[in-house]
Amino acid sequence: MSVYPLVQHTDPSTLKLKDFQSDQDVRWCPGCGDYSILANVQRALPGLGIPRENFVFVSGIGCSSRFPYYMNTYGMHTIHGRAPAVATGIKSARPDLSVWVITGDGDALSIGGNHFMHVLRRNVDIKYMLFNNRIYGLTKGQYSPTSELGKKTKSTPMGSIDYPVDPVSMALGAGATFVARTIDVDAQGFQQVLASAANHKGTAFIEVYQNCNIFNDGAFVQLQDKKSRPANALMLEHGKPMRFGEKNEKGIMLDSQGRPQVVDVAEVGEDKLLVHDETSDTIPFVISRMRAPQFPTPLGVIRKVQLESYDAMLNAQVEAAKSKRVSVQTLLDGGETWRVG
Repeated sequence: MSVYPLVQHTDPSTLKLKDFQSDQDVRWCPGCGDYSILANVQRALPGLGIPRENFVFVSGIGCSSRFPYYMNTYGMHTIHGRAPAVATGIKSARPDLSVWVITGDGDALSIGGNHFMHVLRRNVDIKYMLFNNRIYGLTKGQYSPTSELGKKTKSTPMGSIDYPVDPVSMALGAGATFVARTIDVDAQGFQQVLASAANHKGTAFIEVYQNCNIFNDGAFVQLQDKKSRPANALMLEHGKPMRFGEKNEKGIMLDSQGRPQVVDVAEVGEDKLLVHDETSDTIPFVISRMRAPQFPTPLGVIRKVQLESYDAMLNAQVEAAKSKRVSVQTLLDGGETWRVG
């Protein structure tokens, strides 16, 4: 566990990026996308209006999980795949804290898959960031649950025969109330997603496409390059038609069977395009199944609905139980009891 001494009761309006930078040397490979993610988070937090001492970052195991050491906040470096369980305990005991889980595609979706699913369905009020580089980086380049079919790595020299997990589709299937996707190099889009997630009451899941320039360089090159991004990324906006392309000339439309297809806007008209609705039960899942190169990659907030959070209901239940205090003997004699002999 890493806990940094903080000045208590800081005025959130005075916070700057440097206030969230710890004194630890950042030890990721030069050029790693984690640097961009760290910088974006440190830039975003001062604008959230939350005192610095109220932030807690919890991680599991992997390159991404070094994150708490580099944040000048409270934090815990926990065990493989189990960060959501620790974060749930923290948020349940201290609902006033802003709790963030930092994880990777291996940590979250392999050994941690069970915890991933349940923290989402419970809707614990935490912010869950999954760094997806489609590879195991810390253990030197084995394929991960998100690696594409046929991926040749040190552990799959003839190519992976596993079909990859889609984190966004999995999150939606688990009933996540907030789901978003962004990419490490898109600072503006990243900042917008972080702000929206921070203001969400419930589990806010963010998949972050992140480049591993050592073991999987160029996995998201079409989205990272500013010149190619417009033709390959679908930037989602609630209530807006789904358009993309260098001149916004392309769009997404549903065919007669409800399947998405890419169309020329000039040919079909903008009124025929699919309009993004974050609150829909169907549209987010439909666009989560769109795959490159046939479709552009959806980026931004995919789903956002409000349901009461697990920690809020838990604490309400505890308070209700406290109001019905009874003696230990009454508890022992109550309910289904019986005598033996």
